[in-house]
Amino acid sequence: MMANEFLFETVNLSKHFGALAAVDDVNLQIRRNTLHAIIGPNGAGKTTLFNLLSGNLKPTSGKVFYNGNDITGQPIHRMIHIGIGRSFQITNVFPNLTVFENIRLASQAMEKGNFRFLTDASRLKKCEERAWAVAEKVGLKEKAFSPARMLPHGDQRKLELGMILAPDPSVLLLDEPTAGMAAEQVPELIKLIREVQADGNKTVVLVEHNMNVVMSISDTITVMNLGKKLAEGSPEQITSNKEVQTAYLGGLYEL
Repeated sequence: MMANEFLFETVNLSKHFGALAAVDDVNLQIRRNTLHAIIGPNGAGKTTLFNLLSGNLKPTSGKVFYNGNDITGQPIHRMIHIGIGRSFQITNVFPNLTVFENIRLASQAMEKGNFRFLTDASRLKKCEERAWAVAEKVGLKEKAFSPARMLPHGDQRKLELGMILAPDPSVLLLDEPTAGMAAEQVPELIKLIREVQADGNKTVVLVEHNMNVVMSISDTITVMNLGKKLAEGSPEQITSNKEVQTAYLGGLYEL
């Protein structure tokens, strides 16, 4: 059982695909109300680990604890109901719906009898109020009635973040949130993620290849290599770790 300070914990977590150990006996602890980054070279097992945390995959062995409870193997559709929101490398929105409709549907998914044709109007009003608040939070209120497909890529990423926030999860699992974004769009999105984490008492776990982003916003960084946890610590500790330099950073961030 994990201590109260940790929201997530994995215990000897492994995932094998045939002879390949994509995640190999990983013990990970993620503190509440922090921003925890997972980095590593291609094939290190980062996305597989994310998929195990979010319920997209079931482990070969080991356990996943969330908020003190064993959630190992829970299906992905249950995760949002216990407070876990997840994004993907590829933007995942409803392109023909408006910004507002995308966020409202995400909010509605948490309500009992969420998609019944006959439902209490007060519940829908609550979802609409939540959708407006989230649209404003992610800076898309003025584009609320624009179809999602008409948004530039950076705004689609903000919309996806809004859809994750709509059910008010305790933890956000963000897989490559800056993927495909122009360099000038990245600071705004990262600032928004940091504000969401700090202002909303939320825990953010992200996989990210942009080392400037990782080093500037992370409280803790876990480095993976060949399916194993290679190192863990603050940005300063990671940049000065010789093993990490050799395996991944290549001296780029050496202090």
